[in-house]
Amino acid sequence: MTALPRPHDLARLVRAPAALSVPGDLLAGAAAARVPLSPSLLGTVASSVCLYWAGMALNDYADRELDAVERPERPIPSGAVTPAAALAVAGGLTAAGLGLAALARGRRGLATALPLAGVVWAYDLALKPTPAGAAAMATARALNVLAGAGPGGLRRALPAAAAIGLHTGMVTRLSRYEVGGAPRSMPLQALAVGGVISACVLLRGRHRPLLDRASAALLTAVYAGDGGRAQLAAARTPSSLRVRQAVAAGIHGLIPLQAALTATAGRGAVGAALAGAFPWARHLGRKVSPT
Repeated sequence: MTALPRPHDLARLVRAPAALSVPGDLLAGAAAARVPLSPSLLGTVASSVCLYWAGMALNDYADRELDAVERPERPIPSGAVTPAAALAVAGGLTAAGLGLAALARGRRGLATALPLAGVVWAYDLALKPTPAGAAAMATARALNVLAGAGPGGLRRALPAAAAIGLHTGMVTRLSRYEVGGAPRSMPLQALAVGGVISACVLLRGRHRPLLDRASAALLTAVYAGDGGRAQLAAARTPSSLRVRQAVAAGIHGLIPLQAALTATAGRGAVGAALAGAFPWARHLGRKVSPT
């Protein structure tokens, strides 16, 4: 029987604090589709968190040989977690995620959770090192947004899913250079993509009530400003350290982006509450790396 890792090592394996970036996907999708906050939505959020953690554990299992050379401090190469335990954690969390989706929304929940789980496993085990890797990761995040919308609200949630997917795809591309450093063009591309997304978010919310517009503008500024600073620093000095910091900022930056999209959909108060997770994610990210 495979022994489970110690709690701290398990948290490192699944990048536990980074899961704070998951609920906002579903809340943004629900807001766009006008799905009310409900226990079934919360159950779907819990399902997505489990699938996110499963993907992180599976990532380390799949990359264990590469990490032994490039990142020996990670849980598997450091000896804190065995490969068998990492695979067991990934499988168990995937099963939990699918189970929670079924409990929350029945067959409809599984209709969105199963494709999401499939993309996660395909990315980690096959697609990650290929040109399709960034697109697969973007698809996973977009599916997460659509899971919040539910089957009846997919069309209304597509713009929010596209914005979060585009952001995720760019961060994933940049993450390819975390070890060896990047050409200056990569963080500059990330900066440009962030600017385009910010403009689209503001334009989408221009017809909303003043309070929602103001909330969306503030949250968009946080998203663009925090990520932009890290990307400019990486463009000036495109070392592995700066790139890794820019990637971490991109992961954390999902939270103000999700909050801004929620506000533009007419739920400014929910967006503001969601943004409260942003400083926590950054603080916890200093203790457990999100990358």
